[in-house]
Amino acid sequence: MSKTLEKIFSKILNVLLTIILLALAILIYNYVQITVLKKDYTNIFGYTAFQVVSGSMEETIKVGDIIIAKLKYNQPLKHGDIIVFKQDENIITHRIIEMGDGKIITKGDANNTTDNPITRSEVIGKVIKIIPNIAIWKKVFTSPKVIISVITTIIFFGIAFSFKEKNQCKEKEEDKDNV
Repeated sequence: MSKTLEKIFSKILNVLLTIILLALAILIYNYVQITVLKKDYTNIFGYTAFQVVSGSMEETIKVGDIIIAKLKYNQPLKHGDIIVFKQDENIITHRIIEMGDGKIITKGDANNTTDNPITRSEVIGKVIKIIPNIAIWKKVFTSPKVIISVITTIIFFGIAFSFKEKNQCKEKEEDKDNV
């Protein structure tokens, strides 16, 4: 195998390991925030993510999409903004359709009726990004078969590259002895 190909594989391996370690760190952080500290959502540098579990915002946001919300959104909210709020122990993502007298009226795009009025203090954050179809990828990459396959492949690549390097070192030593 040529040196440039080895370098490319080595860099790809390093990137994959970095991504896996970063994902693992985020998973541990989420676990601690939600399970240990009993929070409703995580706070990662003022942002959080939620997976959509109902079709109340269809066509804009579909079941399985991930939304990124800016927490403690300090800018004025306006008609048409999509917000995340907590009401009756449920975390809801709906669009603002009316504001006034300190009350915010929201409604899911696919719903026929409006929600109960909320106040600004019930707003968790404003949706700033919708990532479609993440649920499919989440299922794929959290499947034990996929995780085991990826980890096994990375380990084998690591072994293959380290074995090659040891072989080259032995060959160089033998060449020095022959001289």
